[in-house]
Formats: sequence, structure tokens, C-alpha cells
Amino acid sequence: MQYFVQDHCDGIDWQAVYHVLQEVGLGSHSLELTQKAFENSFRVVFIFDQNQLIGVGRAISDGAYEAAVYDIAVLPAYQGKQVGKLIIHEIQNGLPDINIILYARPGVENFYKKLGYSRMLTGMAKFHREERMRERKFIE
Repeated sequence: MQYFVQDHCDGIDWQAVYHVLQEVGLGSHSLELTQKAFENSFRVVFIFDQNQLIGVGRAISDGAYEAAVYDIAVLPAYQGKQVGKLIIHEIQNGLPDINIILYARPGVENFYKKLGYSRMLTGMAKFHREERMRERKFIE
């Protein structure tokens, strides 16, 4: 299957981005905050099948030696079809020779392990809505 990759925010339908994130359980912020997060990111990737947005991802970075990947989401109908792998590949291509920390929801660790990511032993976090993140098993 041939997909179209867009690596910028020009012309993006933010309602469609919000929908993709909602479909996979990542849409916990407003549409406006979602748009702001993507527009302020160092690297963005949007994957289309024809004119339909089917996957998204983004990374923040200092552009020198550190980056963090967020909001990797693929519509359920396209999961298992290499779309997530394509998103990660496209993000990594824009972050050469940079350490990458990946922030993912619980339960998808094996997907990222297959792409070369390892579980961190020293990761720490301070969340705005700490109790919600504890309930969702992001923190102890």
C-alpha cells in the first residue's frame, strides 16, 4: 500500500488529527492544545491514505543531542500495516545522531522494542494530572 507522508503542519485538518488521537486513546487534550503541541514540535509526521489522515506523530528536540517522541497514533483499521513503523522511521530521519526518548502508553512497549527502543531504568516524570496518570498506569 502506498501512503503519503507530510512532515509539516501546512494545510493540516486539526479535527482529523484530534480524531486519530481520540481513536487510540491519546486525545486527552483539547483540539486547540493538540494543534499548538504539533505546531511547536521540532518534527511532525502525518500519514495519509489518499486524502484520509491515518496516522500522526511528533518529536520535540533541542536539535543537537536530545529529543522526545510523543503522540504516535494510527487509526485502528491501519494498525499492523507498517504505518506506525513508517511514522517512527520518518521522525528518526529528522533526528540523526540524537538520543531519543519515547513517551508511549502502557501496553505498546513491544512495538517500540522491535524498532530498537529499550526500556529506561532511570526515567522520572512530574505530571500536571498525576492521579489520572497513575490510574492509567503511566506511573507507580
